[in-house]
Amino acid sequence: MKTSSGKDNINAGDPVFWLSRLETPLGPMVAGVHGGRLCLLDFADKKTLESEIKKLEILFNTRSGLGMDPLHIKLEEQLADYFKGNLTTFNLDFEIPGTDFQQAVWKSLLDIPYGQTRSYGEQAISLGKPTATRAVARANGQNRLAIVVPCHRVIGADGSLTGYGG
Repeated sequence: MKTSSGKDNINAGDPVFWLSRLETPLGPMVAGVHGGRLCLLDFADKKTLESEIKKLEILFNTRSGLGMDPLHIKLEEQLADYFKGNLTTFNLDFEIPGTDFQQAVWKSLLDIPYGQTRSYGEQAISLGKPTATRAVARANGQNRLAIVVPCHRVIGADGSLTGYGG
């Protein structure tokens, strides 16, 4: 993984979006932390990962660099507990830049209890926008915090993993 500048050396004091690779039972993932908040957790082999990193660099007006923030360690610990079945809700500071609608959709994902699912239509209804099923699905697909913000709990009306990119 390269930084946007192609360099891995960053001067102390530079604002940085720190990236770290994590191993999980689902495969390698990349976590990004900016300002002490998690703002990226996605699969390392995702085709759009590099473009997502570039978008975050623009949104945060910074550049990415390989490195560990204390939040990366906390994330690793909580992911390990989650995959062991000992954790159902993450306790991490995070930020996902997006529109007000996207923010509402992502927040509603956090309201889906561990071990339960909702359809995109049910999620749209819970947001008071019963005709916005496709927009809800699109916003779910733009969630940058896989697992932590549980878009994997949203399924198609027929019970399938319709639209799930992970």
